[in-house]
Amino acid sequence: MSQETIYVIEDEEDIVELISYNLEKEGYYVKGFTSGEDALPHLHRHRPDGIILDLMLPGIDGLEVCKIIRSTSELKQLPLIMLTAKGEEADIVSGLELGADDYMV
Repeated sequence: MSQETIYVIEDEEDIVELISYNLEKEGYYVKGFTSGEDALPHLHRHRPDGIILDLMLPGIDGLEVCKIIRSTSELKQLPLIMLTAKGEEADIVSGLELGADDYMV
């Protein structure tokens, strides 16, 4: 059985390292990206088993990345968790309405 892959799309490398460390301890393979522009081409070539996505990214923000993923037929069923410092109710509602499976502050 192959190892499940999680993509972490987060611009702060310390957070990518922390998330990666914890997921790798649980047996996942983790690939980190520091922007949506870096991650999107990889999503089309190597589909992961899940995505952890920050909202506040340089360039294309996390909400736009989520919209792109959810509007792409071969990607729209991917489990997607938004992990962000933006905890206002409006942010949470926006993230979930755009298709995030969960939203963690």
